[in-house]
Amino acid sequence: MTIQTQLFGAITVDENKIITFSDGIIGFPGLKKFIFIKDEEEADSKRVFWLQSMDDTDFAMPLVDPFAIFDEYNPVVEDEWFRALGDHTEEDLLVFLTMAVPEDVTKMTVNQRAPIIVNMNTNKAIQIIIDGEEYQIHCPVYDILKSKNQKAGE
Repeated sequence: MTIQTQLFGAITVDENKIITFSDGIIGFPGLKKFIFIKDEEEADSKRVFWLQSMDDTDFAMPLVDPFAIFDEYNPVVEDEWFRALGDHTEEDLLVFLTMAVPEDVTKMTVNQRAPIIVNMNTNKAIQIIIDGEEYQIHCPVYDILKSKNQKAGE
């Protein structure tokens, strides 16, 4: 199937790769079907992805692998959250953080307290809320990414 998106133009979608959020995502409960698009402009395309809505093709959200940014990211998550993902092993799950990238990219942030977890075997996903103050909602990451890129280039 081909869809017309605001950010990426016309793209071909493999229907077997559509990710379903049974409860939608925070702030957008009506958006339930998404696909992942890699950011080919990102130097390390394993780091940045886009969550492109199939329900509203004008909506796409940048995501980042938290383990590509933070040496320690291990929030406590209640087991009940994982039921919505279906049968899985730890290796089946991918974790992403949503990014906010303003015009001044030096002010980009990630939301450490509302990770997205995807079961790649079932194509089911959830976004959860982490309790406590250990993680930030607007965690600045520009300097962290810049430092990691400089180290990778050495």
